Amino acid sequence: MPAQPDLPLRPTTIGELLDAAISLLRRRALLLLCTAAVLAIAEQLVLAPLRRAAGVTLPSFWPSGNAGGWWILIALGFALEATIITLLGALASAGAVPALLGRPVRDRALWRPARPLATVITAVLLGGACGVAALAGFLPWIFVYGLFGLAAPVLVIDRAGNPFSALIRSARLAARSGLRACWVRLAAYLIWFAIRLALGLGWIVVLSTVTGTDPDWLIPAVPMAWTCANTLAYAALACVDAVLLVDTRIRSEGLDIAINRARSRGEDEAAVLVFQR
Repeated sequence: MPAQPDLPLRPTTIGELLDAAISLLRRRALLLLCTAAVLAIAEQLVLAPLRRAAGVTLPSFWPSGNAGGWWILIALGFALEATIITLLGALASAGAVPALLGRPVRDRALWRPARPLATVITAVLLGGACGVAALAGFLPWIFVYGLFGLAAPVLVIDRAGNPFSALIRSARLAARSGLRACWVRLAAYLIWFAIRLALGLGWIVVLSTVTGTDPDWLIPAVPMAWTCANTLAYAALACVDAVLLVDTRIRSEGLDIAINRARSRGEDEAAVLVFQR
């Protein structure tokens, strides 16, 4: 008899989906949060000189004159976060498979199923597309982020053949049932964006109001605060993507029925996860 799975093998509400994502994050906290921290630090190191060049004011990063440079900085930020979420999404998806099937797997065994090379290529493609879409205005970004963001779970769980087929299948899945997966992904982004603002900006604004905006402590404090906020948010959003792919396949492809049928026949349930083209 298989072990009790950690992820629900049934259609879920948005609230249940977010809860399942947090459950997955807790189970793989060491792997996901450590990786997210490294990537979030790298993000701040890339953005720091560009912020100085754009002349943004701390702690809000609001433009102080160079509006063109500020807009490019914002677009790059969207590109980097999409890249990071995609990279983490592959790891989260590798952890979602044993969580869904009730199989114990160590963290170090998840790197190979995460398909690093294909994931990096996918992350660069999607990150670049999100950056260009943000640069062109936020309306295109909504659909680029919402439709193509399941590419990493498609690579790892569905075992798509290459990054391009993963992006195409992601768009097809996200477009089903009135763009449900697209809107859920955007809703999760907005929820965690609000949490990021509270963690990355809120306490600094309050403290700077009380003590005064002293650049000496704001310069290191602001990137550190955003690094901590982004570490948690990026890892959580990656888990949302993994759980959302499973939920979408259950709703539109009967994945839960296929897994239960394979179990009843004594077959390998993991083979059912591979999308049959």
